[in-house]
Amino acid sequence: MLYYLLYELVFKQYAAASESYFFKGLNVFQYVTFRTAWAIITALLISLLLGNKVIKKLTEMKFGQEIREEGPESHQEKRGTPTMGGILIIGSVFVSTVLWARLDSLYLWLALGATTLFAIIGFSDDFIKIAKKRNLGLTGKQKLLGQILVAVAVWGCLWIFESYPWNISIPFLKATADPNPFTSISWVGPWIYLGFIVFILLGSSNAVNLTDGLDGLAISVTFIAMSALTGLTYVASDKRWSSYLDLTHKPEAAELTVFCGAMVGASLGFLWFNAPKAEVFMGDVGSLAIGGALGTVAILTKQEFMLPFVGGIFIIEALSVMIQVTSFKLTGKRVFKMSPIHHHFELSGWRESKVVFRFVIVAILFALLSLSTLKLR
Repeated sequence: MLYYLLYELVFKQYAAASESYFFKGLNVFQYVTFRTAWAIITALLISLLLGNKVIKKLTEMKFGQEIREEGPESHQEKRGTPTMGGILIIGSVFVSTVLWARLDSLYLWLALGATTLFAIIGFSDDFIKIAKKRNLGLTGKQKLLGQILVAVAVWGCLWIFESYPWNISIPFLKATADPNPFTSISWVGPWIYLGFIVFILLGSSNAVNLTDGLDGLAISVTFIAMSALTGLTYVASDKRWSSYLDLTHKPEAAELTVFCGAMVGASLGFLWFNAPKAEVFMGDVGSLAIGGALGTVAILTKQEFMLPFVGGIFIIEALSVMIQVTSFKLTGKRVFKMSPIHHHFELSGWRESKVVFRFVIVAILFALLSLSTLKLR
């Protein structure tokens, strides 16, 4: 919005005929890097300014978290802590993105739309938990159905409104110069790619949801992962960088950098209130939306195979649950004391804060690894 007001309207109308440094300075609004930086700041400030008010309102509405009985005993004291704080994250991201991004980008609206729809699924899950005073909201089938419908909607928009390249961008391999996508070994076609999109979005949204179990853990890892994804999105949308690094050039994804920046700022702002001891939990409305945002941006920028590097902690958490369930069903034995794996370390004697800090360190290493792969092509 500010791009159109201050650059398209004011700068282009008055800068050429004016000696004012103010009008000439508005030229910076055309640069996505400038607008991304201010999207981060704006989302952060919105979160900090409205955080206490949101927490107070959630408390008044008695939106308290239910804690599962089989979890670590220390978690029982968290019962009743306001949840659904993800509303603050999504609201901050939406307002900041609309303020600083160019609004003529289909990719931008796809990211905002998918994030909002995943948030609605999470909100429904949280609300049922609160209304029925239990730790289970939507059934697994209901949640999966909603997530699949969102994934199909993303695919449908790409198929109908966008000349989307139905090829898979494979890390460590250079892009081919073949102008015909049908002869490329990475071309899979729209129908196979539909399954790929469903897998990515379900995996990323549920992985973040599983990670959200300790004060400050999920949002800290989100901040790190989104910071790395902001950089990857920028280089994929910039012709010079994408050509130099042999990435699939996606100029349409430029405004997604602003969206990712808003996510970074909102994550930092929410961490202010979610740091131990948490004053508010994000709930499924936050975790499913964040996972959906990560997956959607990765799909739109052709960075799907970078997600295991960008969000390595999320993948480890999800894998620990899959391993635990599979092992118990096949052998009747558990691999971990409890899953997701952060609870295993808690039951092994690590304090909650130590688990969070060590996981954050690993998340930083994964993020650095994701950025380092840009040169390994």
